[in-house]
Amino acid sequence: MSPVEKLRADLGGTVLDCVRFGRGDRPLVMLPGLSVKGVREAALPLAWMYRSFAKDYTVYVFDRRDSVPAGCTIRDLAEDTVRGMERLGLSQADVFGVSQGGMIAQELAIRHPALVRRLVLAVTASRPNQVMKETLARWMELARRGDWPALTVDMMERMYSASYVKKYRWLFPLLSRMGKPRDPGRFIALAEACLTCGSYPELYKITCPVLVLGGVEDRVLTGRASEEIAEKLGCEIHMYENLGHAAYDEAPDFNRRVLAFLRGG
Repeated sequence: MSPVEKLRADLGGTVLDCVRFGRGDRPLVMLPGLSVKGVREAALPLAWMYRSFAKDYTVYVFDRRDSVPAGCTIRDLAEDTVRGMERLGLSQADVFGVSQGGMIAQELAIRHPALVRRLVLAVTASRPNQVMKETLARWMELARRGDWPALTVDMMERMYSASYVKKYRWLFPLLSRMGKPRDPGRFIALAEACLTCGSYPELYKITCPVLVLGGVEDRVLTGRASEEIAEKLGCEIHMYENLGHAAYDEAPDFNRRVLAFLRGG
C-alpha cells in the first residue's frame, strides 16, 4: 500500500482535512458520505479500501470543513471543496462522490466544470425525498440525545443489506463504543445540510461523462434517487439488485466498475 499523507487546507477561519495516497499521474478527488468520524481518523482504512486506485491515481479524500455553521448547505460544502482543490493545485480531476459526497460532487460539476473531468455519483440524491427526510430526522434526534450507540446501530441497519447485518450484528456493540464524534454539533449540521441538496433542476448543466451507481434496496436515500439522476443525465447507470446504501462497501465489483469507467472503458 502506498504511503498515506494527512493534509490540511486553511480556508480562513476553519480548515479542510484531506487524506492523500497513491502514485498515479492523474488526480482523483473522493468525497465520502456523512459520517461520525473524520477522514484523518479513517486515513488507513480509506487507503486500504481504495488501494486499487493507487496505481492510476493520486487520490485525495476530502473531508468537510472542521467548523460547520448552522444553516450550512451542500452548495457551501462544494465551495469549500473547490477552495481545498485550489489550495492543492487540482483541476480536471476525476471526482468520485458517495452519498452526501455525491451531492457535493454534483454541485462541483455544475458550477465548476473545469475542475471535473469524469464524475462518479454513488448512492446519492439530487433532491430530498421522504425516506431521506425520515432517515436524517431519526439520526439527528439520536445525535441530539447523545445516544451514539443507537445511532450507530440505526445507521448500520439502514445502510447494509439484511444478510450483512445478520452476519456482523455481533460487531455492533464494539462499533457503538467507537461511534461518538468529537463534535456532535458538526454531525447534526452536516446531516441538516443533506436536506439542502437541490441540483436536480440543474443536472443538465453537467457535461462531463458520468457514471451512477446505486442500490435498489437503499433505505437511506432510496434507489429511485440514483435512477432519476441517471434519467435526467442520460448517463450510464448500474443498480445493485440486492444491496442498499452501503453497496460501495458490500459489492465486490464496485471499485472495479468505478475504475473501468474512469479509465474510459
